Amino acid sequence: MATVDGAPASVDDLQALALTNYGHFTTMRVENGAVRGLSLHLDRLVRDSDTVFGAELDPERVLYCIRREVGERAGAFNVRVTVFDPALDMLNPAREAEPHVLVTTRSAGALSPPPLRVTCLPFHRDAAEVKHVALFGQLRMRRQAQLAGFDDALFVESDGRISEGTTWNTGFVDEAGTVVWPEADVLPGVTMRLLQAAHDRSVTRPVRTGELRAMRAAFATNASVGVRTLSAVDEVAFPVDDAVLATLREVHAAIPPERL
Repeated sequence: MATVDGAPASVDDLQALALTNYGHFTTMRVENGAVRGLSLHLDRLVRDSDTVFGAELDPERVLYCIRREVGERAGAFNVRVTVFDPALDMLNPAREAEPHVLVTTRSAGALSPPPLRVTCLPFHRDAAEVKHVALFGQLRMRRQAQLAGFDDALFVESDGRISEGTTWNTGFVDEAGTVVWPEADVLPGVTMRLLQAAHDRSVTRPVRTGELRAMRAAFATNASVGVRTLSAVDEVAFPVDDAVLATLREVHAAIPPERL
């Protein structure tokens, strides 16, 4: 089931999004009608709507659309909210936009799924601060990594600085037990922001590939998986049971969810 502005999505709605592919989105994990960081997800949609369309987006309207799609559904599942304008096309993207809200759902896996083995690839997301729908570059990097025998890709800037993963933020734990978030042009992920606010032993600074052997643990994070261990970055292996990662998971679990 997919809805646009609270009503069943039409073929025309989805065709416009598929063919033009201009818009932005956020994905949130719903557990028994509540979401960790719901306010941050809504703030992102409002901010990105201004950036992408130059248009205001009413967060209460977004909540209405989510509630129409979710209903009384229980348990854990993921909700994706995509903001687009079916009237925009490739020839006239500058016309005055009227954003519409597409809501879709999919099943949610377990928080903290099995560890990932990743490889560093040179890549920089276009408009990295925006969670936009143009995923071709990221998926191409993920495909390249998987064809090389890895699970996913970790992006590296031209100067060797680590930035982010394909659809996740990354962090490391140094020898002193401090969580180190890479300082780079990245998407300000909701889960990353929640952890930065809730965990007091963390810093944000440049992290280069040459430093990886000096780190004692590594992880990925997003709304769907929470905190996921990275067991290896290329030939650098990390333990999967570091105590700081366990603490981060406890901190994440203790963040009060907000009711939809």
